[in-house]
Amino acid sequence: MHYGYIGLGNLGAACAGCLLKAGFKVTVTDLKKELAEPLIAAGATWSDSAEEVAASVDHVITCLPSPAVTEKVLAQILPKMKKGATWIEMSTLGRDDVLAFAKVAEAHGIHMLELPVTGGVHLAYRGEITMLPGGDKETVDLHWKAFEAMGNRVFHMGPLGSSSIIKVITNMLAFIHLKACGEALMLAKRGGLDLGQAWHAIAASSGNSFVHETEGALILNGSYDIAFNIDLALKDLGFALNFGKEFGVPLELASMTNQTYVAAKAAYGGDAQSPMIAKLLEDQLGTDLRAPGFPARLE
Repeated sequence: MHYGYIGLGNLGAACAGCLLKAGFKVTVTDLKKELAEPLIAAGATWSDSAEEVAASVDHVITCLPSPAVTEKVLAQILPKMKKGATWIEMSTLGRDDVLAFAKVAEAHGIHMLELPVTGGVHLAYRGEITMLPGGDKETVDLHWKAFEAMGNRVFHMGPLGSSSIIKVITNMLAFIHLKACGEALMLAKRGGLDLGQAWHAIAASSGNSFVHETEGALILNGSYDIAFNIDLALKDLGFALNFGKEFGVPLELASMTNQTYVAAKAAYGGDAQSPMIAKLLEDQLGTDLRAPGFPARLE
């Protein structure tokens, strides 16, 4: 099966590379050709435009930064795709966006699947990220081997729109955990504990979390570099708060965490790394959270 892959940012490049490693034929494009160079070296075919990709492949995967960009790219690829082909969207979109885009694709004779992922870019490069496809079962089954090539755990969440809900939930939890992690580490530091030893003790305790083990380590290094910025966190928290209103669920922790991210954006800018919400606390208290032996990037 020949896939086109449009959007080669941190996540897109990782997932396209995994498809190549698994033996799939892959044609790629991005606004920045230099992002595709490692993939081309690994056997991917380069196209100069999204239209060219869509015309030359069996199915198209997109991994794009916003619904507005998705809408623009979708208008380019749908007229060129083969009738009955599948468009797989890996971006984090709102449920209403997913359903609206699916109608547009259907009008062109194209099937849509949503495919948000969770676990972090470092796991995506290893082919170990969790994949959350949404759409009709027949189409999901058609692409199951590709999903398994990109991730080691795949959960079909249900019809279109289902995956956008669970993805927002997982990200909301991660942001809340990150805020709690920063506060916990600061308690340890101000309490006079060895911060590295405290991190290991928490990791071995009932208070542990995936976020503590990953982003907590990047806080202690001081890089904060999780390859996910504050603007993206605010986008996802906005989706979560909107679902809270729609479903009648009070999201007190999500609301407080959203305000922390608003403050972090004001302090460091929207392109700053998401774990820099911990730096707000460091700056407020004049106390850094550094400890030796922790990585600058997750591998």
